Amino acid sequence: MDKDSNEIEKLILSGGIQVAGVDENGELLYQFTPKMKEINQELYKEHLNFVNSEIMKLWEAGFVQMDLFAEEPIVTLTKKAFIPDALAKLTKQQRWSLEEIKRLLKRREV
Repeated sequence: MDKDSNEIEKLILSGGIQVAGVDENGELLYQFTPKMKEINQELYKEHLNFVNSEIMKLWEAGFVQMDLFAEEPIVTLTKKAFIPDALAKLTKQQRWSLEEIKRLLKRREV
């Protein structure tokens, strides 16, 4: 087992991450749990900065709207987030980030 796999296994066993799905290549996708903040605060902060950066890129490209003046900023999808030709212009990472936002928003509706 390589170092990265060992670290991922430790984070799964400690409850810091969980499997979120499988990508188009069959690779497992992981997501942080709220417990990650307690387990590894530095990694949690790095991840939060990355997520915020991805949301800003999607906002600048017109795929999401944000209400930054709300007590807890609110992110909503625009019509562009559902247009296949527009989605095709995003990077693989941006598409994955947008799909993750869609998944989280859908989960909130339930």
